[in-house]
Amino acid sequence: MGKFLIKQTKTGYTFSLKAGNGEVIATGGEVFNTLASCKNSIESVMRNAPIANVEDQTVEGFAEEKHPKFEIYLDKKGEYRFRLKAKNGEPIAASEGYSAKPSCKNGIESVRKNVVDAEIVEETDG
Repeated sequence: MGKFLIKQTKTGYTFSLKAGNGEVIATGGEVFNTLASCKNSIESVMRNAPIANVEDQTVEGFAEEKHPKFEIYLDKKGEYRFRLKAKNGEPIAASEGYSAKPSCKNGIESVRKNVVDAEIVEETDG
């Protein structure tokens, strides 16, 4: 079972999605001013990830998919990454860099699987 971990920072709130094995598989796209807006973004990830199409932007002449969608792309270091965009086109989650595209695709499937019944945990100091 996956878990969303909310952290309070000096500037607001962030979240990460961890798989059952404790590995971080995605992070929120921004720092949120309020806990409520952070939780709203988590709920958006939970709603959109299971139904999102995959748009592989690393393929020449790729087909543009409708939102919500996962976008696979190459970063400046040449690593594969994905970002999840909501129905309104806003990025709501992003991945770490992967050296191989199949690993990136596995990350997307892991997000889809782990958001379904993920618990939301607020990290507290101490």
